[in-house]
Amino acid sequence: MSDITRRRFLGQSVSAATGVLGLSAASRASAMGANDEIRVAVAGVRIRGGGHIDNFQSLKGVQVVAICDPDSQLLAQRVKAFEEKHGKSIQGYADVRHVLDRQDVDALIIATPNHWHSLMTIWACQAGKDVYVEKPVSHCIWEGRKMVEAARKYKRIVQAGTQQRSCPAVQEAARDIQAGKYGKVLWIHCSKLGSREPIGKVLSPQPVPEYIDYNLWAGPAPMTPVMRQQFHYDWHWQWNWGDGEMANWGIHYLDDVRHLLGTKSVPTKIQAAGNRFGWDDNGETPNMHMSLAMLDDVPVVIDIRNLPDPLRGGGKSGAIYLKSRGSNHIQCEGAAIRLSRGGGGAYDRADRRIYQYKGDGGAAHAQNFIDAIRSRRREDLAAEIEVGHLSTTVCHQANIAWRVGQSATVDEVYEAMKSHPDALYTLTDMLQQLGGNNVDLIKKHFVLGPELTYDPKAERFTGPNAARANEYLKCTYRSPFVIGDSV
Repeated sequence: MSDITRRRFLGQSVSAATGVLGLSAASRASAMGANDEIRVAVAGVRIRGGGHIDNFQSLKGVQVVAICDPDSQLLAQRVKAFEEKHGKSIQGYADVRHVLDRQDVDALIIATPNHWHSLMTIWACQAGKDVYVEKPVSHCIWEGRKMVEAARKYKRIVQAGTQQRSCPAVQEAARDIQAGKYGKVLWIHCSKLGSREPIGKVLSPQPVPEYIDYNLWAGPAPMTPVMRQQFHYDWHWQWNWGDGEMANWGIHYLDDVRHLLGTKSVPTKIQAAGNRFGWDDNGETPNMHMSLAMLDDVPVVIDIRNLPDPLRGGGKSGAIYLKSRGSNHIQCEGAAIRLSRGGGGAYDRADRRIYQYKGDGGAAHAQNFIDAIRSRRREDLAAEIEVGHLSTTVCHQANIAWRVGQSATVDEVYEAMKSHPDALYTLTDMLQQLGGNNVDLIKKHFVLGPELTYDPKAERFTGPNAARANEYLKCTYRSPFVIGDSV
């Protein structure tokens, strides 16, 4: 039995195993073979991870050699599909620690639920593996910083899965905006408007399917009774495991905002309003969520919605998408830049397009990761882990700003948002959409949070209302799946 396996059976935390994993990294100085083949494993293989298996296997000089998931039924399906498609065997694992014990794995691709992202990244860095970790990279701000510390300490290449960082349209627009081509940035509207269905409501705990190892699925998160109809995916809308639409889809466009501005910081002030309107289900996160933030002295309105828009969108089905879907509007002195996934343009004051930005949504993001593994230069990454951490921090800030809020009338929300015209416009538009969904705002109020002040260097909230907000900076962890203070 290996040292790390013995420690695992003793129930010690990841921080206790640091020394052993560090030795593992040193022993793998010549990890890649003579043909420079990079061998990767994929952890979490349901939707995004399933796509990663084929995507990475298709890259030149890359071999997927292992896959991991605590769902034995899904794991068996993925192993069979891989072997039939590629004509070679692949090993499946329930426990990622067994994957990290393998000396022939150079990199770990993480597409698990959010609550596993940070610990799995830290473990992989300690084991001498490079990492591609899906968005949002963390489940709280504190553990995101620990990911950065682990990447630096073990000199690992760690890429965040915010693939729009690799989109040529966003990259070109960022260069133009930062060069002052359109003048000073006045304000930004960041939106993701995609409707969903409610997740249903159960009144008693639901059984975990027998083919899922719930202990391994929960990992560092609470192993509480399952209060949702669908075990998979709908954890996104429950705080123990997910971070709502703000960090599920909003992260892409908030990362674009930071990219376009060229900032290395996060908002220093933020306030949020919204609620889970129109649905009586087991979801906990807001389905209508707006925030007003100050980022490098630029007002940013964050506008995330999951209700349909039957009056203006042409239907009541949760399957439809609102007209604007996901996009950023960057208002500069001389033009407005509007970008969605895959491209956009610059528009003059008469709303005529004066330049087109062509993109692909970040199709080369996985290749960028592989290239950086070969160069061993984290500067070559499009979305290095600290970039991913800071962009994910904005999502956590917006969620915290809502979670510390209290019930408020529409008039109170108007008063809180009146400092910026676009925030008032967004609220008015949101109210019209709520009306189209027959939401009674007398019976179901907004939740309005106080304006929070944030210190980007200390990565803590300060001033009035900071005490409650700072309670959300760090998660609690279930032994032995613990992130230590020292990684």
